[in-house]
Amino acid sequence: MTKNTSSDKDFTVEEKLAALYQLQSMLTEIDKIKTLRGELPLEVQDLADEIAGLETRLQNYQSEIKEYEGSVVAQKARITESKSLIERYKGQLDNVRNNREYDNLSKEIEYQGLEIEFSEKKIREYNEHIAYKRIEISHLAETLSGRKNDLVQKRNELDEIISETKQEEERLRERAKNLEATIEPRLLAAFKRIRKGARNGLAIVDIQRDACGGCFNKIPPQKQMDIKLRKKVIVCEYCGRILIDPELAGKE
Repeated sequence: MTKNTSSDKDFTVEEKLAALYQLQSMLTEIDKIKTLRGELPLEVQDLADEIAGLETRLQNYQSEIKEYEGSVVAQKARITESKSLIERYKGQLDNVRNNREYDNLSKEIEYQGLEIEFSEKKIREYNEHIAYKRIEISHLAETLSGRKNDLVQKRNELDEIISETKQEEERLRERAKNLEATIEPRLLAAFKRIRKGARNGLAIVDIQRDACGGCFNKIPPQKQMDIKLRKKVIVCEYCGRILIDPELAGKE
């Protein structure tokens, strides 16, 4: 003789609805845990991406400063070269043989003087850029430090929540699995199908203020009476969710 299992037992409609609502409550708690965990990883990832972006910008600023410093060195070298040429040209003025040579040397001296002025102007501009970039780096470093502290805090928070909720989620899943074994397969399949299509994951809801607790459309008085009798499974004609009375949901 085969031993009867809980799934072999004939349950009343009321017992089936109560089991479904209990299952829904467990799955809703699991959804809340997943949502809580689901938001934090996104926050952690956003912070990590922001930090990576800030570090890249910091490196770019530092590279730009090195380029400006290199340009300053180059301009100083040009000034040194121009001064050397001026000295040489001035020395050659004493040995000119005609006015043409004198004019040419004078023009070269004037040109090198303009080159020095231009280089000095460029050096001032480069130094201004360097000073501005250093201020930006200072602000950026401060922001980066704050974001890194936020990231550490968020990661610790995430690790703590995962640690705290993992056991609770496993416990709820085990209870839900055991409860599913007592529910008629066809009814359970319908429940899961409705739950999958519902935006908030609610497949079975109670009546709230004469309306469906899922889509909030009004339920006719006669249908409300049928729901209270708990003689058959009744679904909302608007959203397809299974309906139960508030008393069975433990709200009255």
